[in-house]
Amino acid sequence: MLKLNSVVGITGFFNNSGTLKSVGIQCALCHSTVDNSFAPGIGHRLDGWANRDLNVGAIVNLSPDISSVAKVLGVDQNTVRTVLNSWGPGKFDAELFMDGKAFNGSKSGATLIPPAFGLAGFNLHTWTGWGSVTYWNAFVANLEMHGQGTFFDPRLADPVKFPVAAQNGFDNVRHEVDLITPRLAELHFYQLAIDAPRPPQNSFNHEAARRGKEVFNGAAQCSSCHVPPLFTEPGWNMHTAQEIGIDDFQARRSPDDRYRTSPLKGLWTHTKGGFYHDGRFATLMEVVNHYDSFKGLHLTQQQKQDLVQYLESL
Repeated sequence: MLKLNSVVGITGFFNNSGTLKSVGIQCALCHSTVDNSFAPGIGHRLDGWANRDLNVGAIVNLSPDISSVAKVLGVDQNTVRTVLNSWGPGKFDAELFMDGKAFNGSKSGATLIPPAFGLAGFNLHTWTGWGSVTYWNAFVANLEMHGQGTFFDPRLADPVKFPVAAQNGFDNVRHEVDLITPRLAELHFYQLAIDAPRPPQNSFNHEAARRGKEVFNGAAQCSSCHVPPLFTEPGWNMHTAQEIGIDDFQARRSPDDRYRTSPLKGLWTHTKGGFYHDGRFATLMEVVNHYDSFKGLHLTQQQKQDLVQYLESL
């Protein structure tokens, strides 16, 4: 399969004898999947879709030697394996390698893999709005995948907020031969070309969705932040934890201590694993109930159901 280049997100490198020498991973490993048109896990590529079946922690834990990771984090290998086992399918903790904060109390600090489609037109990326799409392309390529390139962010030199990053010099990474930076523009161009997929015609109630649109733009106040047609705010699309009624653990791990207003198009593609950065709400109805209670909206049950149908139609 690797020789045929038919494993999404993975490239195999082979010896002259045909045996596997090493493997490389691509953005598609986490941010693409397949449509299962041939069999479960086999089908046409769906680029930009969040791979909520991928268990990154379990895969890394298969390695017999993770001393390099333990060295960066300043802990023993058994501790690293405990952390990796806590992530679960569809989650990854990029901030772990910046601040070393593996848990929020007893709960894993890992966040859901976000989709990478429909990014044209809006500003900050990731759950906590750490930077633009191109920023995160460089961040992940250099600091997470440890490719050979250039990355600069003096905010990561803060030994209090980002002790792991500061200790390892992640604020200023340089290589004499830069293999990453020359590819960032074309990668960005491709990402912006990936539209959010439209839901299947019969996957939601059309009449209820029409009513739900009125609720979205009116009584539920959703459109005050999720501004159509981007469904996020043009400009600095960031909010404090207090503004959205949740804890600030994940927000405090980012430079701005805030959460991003996530775009809503294509919600139907990434329902597995739940909603919000950590999947704390299992269904869209739970999200609606949260805001109804937090903001004192007093929505009727019919309005809530219609609103969910509209969200599923985006």
